[in-house]
Amino acid sequence: MRYTELHKELGIDEDTFAFGEKIRESLKERFKEIDDNAEFCQLKVLNAMQKNNVSEACLLGTTGYGYNDLGRDTLEKVYADIFHTEDALVRPQITCGTHALALALMSNLRPGDELLSPVGRPYDTLTSVIGIDEDEASGAHKSGSLKEYGISYRQVDLIGKDQFDYEGIRAAINEKTRMVTIQRSKGYAVRESFSPEKIGELISFIRGIKPEVIIMVDNCYGEFVHDKEPSDYGADICVGSLIKNPGGGLCPCGGYLAGKKECIENAAYRLTSPGLGKEVGASLQTLRDFYQGLFLAPTVTASALKTSIYAAALYEALGFETVPHSDEQRNDIIQAITLGSREGICAFCEAVQSSSPVDAYVTPEPWDMPGYDDQVIMAAGAFVSGSSIELSADAPIREPYAVYFQGGLTFPHGAYGMLRTVQYMKDRGLAKLPSAK
Repeated sequence: MRYTELHKELGIDEDTFAFGEKIRESLKERFKEIDDNAEFCQLKVLNAMQKNNVSEACLLGTTGYGYNDLGRDTLEKVYADIFHTEDALVRPQITCGTHALALALMSNLRPGDELLSPVGRPYDTLTSVIGIDEDEASGAHKSGSLKEYGISYRQVDLIGKDQFDYEGIRAAINEKTRMVTIQRSKGYAVRESFSPEKIGELISFIRGIKPEVIIMVDNCYGEFVHDKEPSDYGADICVGSLIKNPGGGLCPCGGYLAGKKECIENAAYRLTSPGLGKEVGASLQTLRDFYQGLFLAPTVTASALKTSIYAAALYEALGFETVPHSDEQRNDIIQAITLGSREGICAFCEAVQSSSPVDAYVTPEPWDMPGYDDQVIMAAGAFVSGSSIELSADAPIREPYAVYFQGGLTFPHGAYGMLRTVQYMKDRGLAKLPSAK
């Protein structure tokens, strides 16, 4: 691509553009690998839709109680086939990924049970669900947490950034251990995300100690990154959000659980009511977006992966630490870049916001966001509010001042957004192009 007046109008100077083009040229082979995987996953989704006789009637939706909702019930069969599970729960009534995880936990744990995380502390929003930081001495409990219901929690930290402490896990599993939660993505930790295969190794180890334990995988940001999912390696429940990868950028809301029939049935009773379960829950006008978004999800996820690799390569050339590195295997769509200062992460997030198709004129600022321990800055000029399959970035205002970004419905938009961040960093004296050193 040649430099044009349009690039200039959109805020990219010639030096930054040339820097970006050189990086893009070096990534062609990596991008071909991603396209090959997207093609396989596309066929997997297509096969599941055809196998379950998706029809035009499935796109119409229901109101009221939602009895005999053909499209809703068929979609759940499609998800079960894609994830190779016994059943699935895919609903607009699931408000977010955290809600989906809470459903899985609260419906399959009972007072006296213990939950184990063998991968360290979970993502910030899940700590309130579990009750990790509740004050024992004062007796102050957050309403409805697992801890309030007498469900205990134990965790085993990783060794280094990404190694499981197998001996620590062996010692932690006991007669009360009812459920294990494995977070696939890095969250706000500067560590590798886990591949389905590596998660499978952990699952096999745990099964060898306690075969009957329920194993849940927080699959957010990881769907369609590989040709297999954690459920292919023995996870009892895979959980995620529809405004991330599987929604393909079209889903306006919703979440999914895919797994063993008993686990999904329990979750459905928790979502609606005992005795009702999956039989109720109107799909309204969401089903067309749910189906079409799922159909597009493999290629949209591929665009997000290309964007994250491109960004890693850009910032490595600028001298910043990235996780994962641009030449490492990808296990989700999240890219972490350690910028080392509050100013750096604010500049990065402002640049992402200014690159957006919606609310590009808005300047994001750090704020006390519910569910987080530190102030958080978030940038997302998205068609769907909070959609993190669209180009978005966020960061907690704490050391080591790493920014986490993901998404890009198309690679051309993602590539522009990342160049825009480089331009902001350069213009504010926070980074220098290699040729300018």
